[in-house]
Amino acid sequence: MNAVPKTKRIDVPASEDRPGTVHPAGHTMKPSWNSFRDPGGRLFVSEGRVIRALTETGRRDYQAIMASAAVNSSLANGNIVATETIEKASLAEIPHLPLSDAVLFLEHRRIPFPSYPYEWAPEMLRAAADLTLDLAEAILDDGLGLKDATPFNVLFDGPRPVLVDVLSLERRDSSDPMWLAQGQFSRTFLLPLLAHHAFGLSLNRIFLGNPAGIDPGEFYRMCSPWQRLRPPFLGQVSIPTWLTRRARSGSIYKKRRVDDPEKARFILKQLLKRQRRALRSVAPAATESSHWSDYMENVHYDAGAFEAKEKAVGETLDAIRPGWVIDIGANTGYFSEKAAQAGANVIAIDSDPVVVGALWKKAAGDGLKILPLVQNLGNPSPATGWRNSERPAFLDRARQGFDLALLLAVVHHLMVTEGIPLEEIAATTAEITRSAALVEYVGKDDPQFKSLLRGRENLYSEYNQSTFEHAFAGYFEIRRRFPIPGRDRCLYLMEKIPGR
Repeated sequence: MNAVPKTKRIDVPASEDRPGTVHPAGHTMKPSWNSFRDPGGRLFVSEGRVIRALTETGRRDYQAIMASAAVNSSLANGNIVATETIEKASLAEIPHLPLSDAVLFLEHRRIPFPSYPYEWAPEMLRAAADLTLDLAEAILDDGLGLKDATPFNVLFDGPRPVLVDVLSLERRDSSDPMWLAQGQFSRTFLLPLLAHHAFGLSLNRIFLGNPAGIDPGEFYRMCSPWQRLRPPFLGQVSIPTWLTRRARSGSIYKKRRVDDPEKARFILKQLLKRQRRALRSVAPAATESSHWSDYMENVHYDAGAFEAKEKAVGETLDAIRPGWVIDIGANTGYFSEKAAQAGANVIAIDSDPVVVGALWKKAAGDGLKILPLVQNLGNPSPATGWRNSERPAFLDRARQGFDLALLLAVVHHLMVTEGIPLEEIAATTAEITRSAALVEYVGKDDPQFKSLLRGRENLYSEYNQSTFEHAFAGYFEIRRRFPIPGRDRCLYLMEKIPGR
């Protein structure tokens, strides 16, 4: 087929500071269910604003928090989400925002694309754990502590972890040498990383089933008798399980206190150092491999074909200049990097945790604005938590959130491996992008398509370039075709039809 002339540029709306659902007109604040357990205050969100309404208890804690030099340093360097106090009077016009029992209001910078531990690579969970320990150690000398130590208090801003729950910090009893959040840190950071390291369990399997993490007793039953006696299983799994069994049923926790605050602080510092050593012992391997991790090294194109594909992506980025890009089936992120280098913020998704982890390390090391997530578009993350309202579904977070959707060498996988009809893929693409998509057609004669079919050729007997174009025609207008020389492949630059 001949290329459509390059006469019309796709007009992208003014870039927003975040992707996400296009909200109806108005400024109604909606309560965020992920804060309803906190007695110190409630979180409310509306479009680009995140407001926290504090009770008197929350106000006292917040005043102590903001008196900390370590906290102010963490705010300045971005380890804690940017936060400022706002006047109550400035919120009076916002309906449904409870003003009666709130005594102080904060506004947080909104992290552009919220993600959750069940969508992270293990390397990202390790980074969130490091941040948690860094903050716990930094605030210790300022008389503060972390009352919660869960990865759900952390969001990724691009590749960087950020603590977003400022009220997880609290005034610490100076005579108490214990870290009450230690058990939570173990269940939600150490044991999931150990389960991945030892048994290959994905974070998706762990956290979707139980956001509270893994109980040591549950982990103990997974271990062989020999494993139970070896480090790190002995210290992280077996001893906690044995001690729990020995504890008197129905016993009530009593605080341990020491007379000297310096001694209490010393004991607590040593405890945090032990957690740091434990974290190093369960860290993901420096090099992991998977079926897809060497895809780019063994790319299924000759040099000319790959060069044509790379040129098509480059010309598309130049023409559209997208503010937000989603790369679906990103693999190790070769084209995600191209989009980020062109100035876009990128959400890169792939179902393989190994390639997502490799991309995260690359993005973090090079300072690229890429958030890689473990996500299978054929089975995306559902809404989770209380009343399915604490953590929105992936597609709800992504809806109409991107100026450009990249679907490069992925549609045939969704069709054959996941069994998703082509029309559904087109409809979902239209839900995600608000402007344009660059979609790769892979025909039946392509070796990669043939390798997936495995005797099911009859299911796709009607599939060809015409049916591919027809499936997307209900949602997009084709602006340009980029044939791949020597292959049964073609890239399509499509502009979304208004209202679809």
